[in-house]
Amino acid sequence: MFVDREREFEFLNELLQRTRPTAAQLVLLYGRRRVGKTVLLRQWAESTGLPTIYWAAEPEPAPLQRRKLYARLLNVTMPQAPLFEAWDDFWNAASQLLGQERRILILDEIPYAAESDSAFLAALQHAWDHQLKTSNLILLLSGSHVHTMESFLARGAPLFGRFTGQWRLQPFAYGLLHHFVPRWAVEERIALYSIVGGVPAYLEWLDPNRSLVNNVRDIILSPGGVFLAEPDLLLYDELRDPRRHRSILQAIGSGAHTLDAIANLTLTSKTHLPAYLARLQELGMVERRLPVTISPNKRLASRMGRYHIADPFLRFYFRFIAPQRAEVGHDTEGVTAYIKEHLRAYVGGTAFEQLCRQWVEQESGKGRLPFQAQAVGSHWSRRVQIDVVGIRWQSREILLGECKWGTDDLSQAVVRELIEEKSPRVRQVLPDEGEGWKIYYALFSRTGFTPAAREFGRQHGAVFVDASQLDRDLKMD
Repeated sequence: MFVDREREFEFLNELLQRTRPTAAQLVLLYGRRRVGKTVLLRQWAESTGLPTIYWAAEPEPAPLQRRKLYARLLNVTMPQAPLFEAWDDFWNAASQLLGQERRILILDEIPYAAESDSAFLAALQHAWDHQLKTSNLILLLSGSHVHTMESFLARGAPLFGRFTGQWRLQPFAYGLLHHFVPRWAVEERIALYSIVGGVPAYLEWLDPNRSLVNNVRDIILSPGGVFLAEPDLLLYDELRDPRRHRSILQAIGSGAHTLDAIANLTLTSKTHLPAYLARLQELGMVERRLPVTISPNKRLASRMGRYHIADPFLRFYFRFIAPQRAEVGHDTEGVTAYIKEHLRAYVGGTAFEQLCRQWVEQESGKGRLPFQAQAVGSHWSRRVQIDVVGIRWQSREILLGECKWGTDDLSQAVVRELIEEKSPRVRQVLPDEGEGWKIYYALFSRTGFTPAAREFGRQHGAVFVDASQLDRDLKMD
């Protein structure tokens, strides 16, 4: 299924119109595994009507890579293609073969070529500078090894300054999940988002005709299935020391969010731990969060950072599956029952809060809230925690939101606590102890709100959003 990717198509189509400095384009497109890079590139290339050559590198010797790629250029079987001693020789021949015709050349999983022969990038740079740049070629380099792909952009790298475009492909937004599970209830879609996020391949592996729980039991927990192998595949593919990084993810997944807590659980020195965490952040697996109420000029020096697993499936895996990995297959029903028992609280603290923050960001950007937030996040301190916070520093305006993923309508007591107890505590941490700040309120609930809650909230100008409205407002065609 090919869904959305309109912005990416616009970016790629714009390449076709460029004529300066030349019509030739060298573009880097990358992103985590399973995010849909190959599907996007092949779908776009087909839509252009231009002659297209696609080749995916594999982890094999460079001479074999060169022969296979040249066979693709010639459109012959691999034994019919010549051998090349070096990448320089290959590109000299390839440049002549490609000529001046307008065409697209997609080189996928390019880190495998760079790892097999360190001369690959330098040879490509030389070919680009002296031959390809003056052609009509659109050359797209794609890959899943995020760190390696981003290193191509670094100063001192052979291709530095040559790229005419770059794009990091992201998973789908929640608003597109209805294309994959069109008949599921809103609550199930939000729960699904907490488990697999918007990674296209994960969504396609699931069965939209089964319930969420049955998908978890029969597909995600299937012994020998792709889901169970995925975390180790991601880690071993990207990291030289996957076991250490895996232990850190397991610690965070179990609830350790500070440096001290992670160090204690993993027996990792606090001297070395930041480097491991930084690498996981580069890969998009972990994120460091700060209270959004910390002013911009103090954020770099703040010690209030908490580490969370950013990738939804890794977060779900290390919270629910990794601790019971030995029981999967032996007692899958028991593992499923455990997940089902704790899933509501998990969804409420992950995807639902995240989507509520997205809603605030979206609605404030469209001018539907009292102010346009500069930053959206959450707040925590020893005295108070706020699930959703939107803030605008210049005008001294702040929105405080409470999220409840319970089975009952949100009560007046929750609204009263937010406005009368939590709000004054947040005000105290704002500049000038909140003097001159205007505070607004938002309440988010899975099921709805009691009449008393709505009445009390209206008296203070509060916004009320249930899961159905959240889903409607975030939905994308």
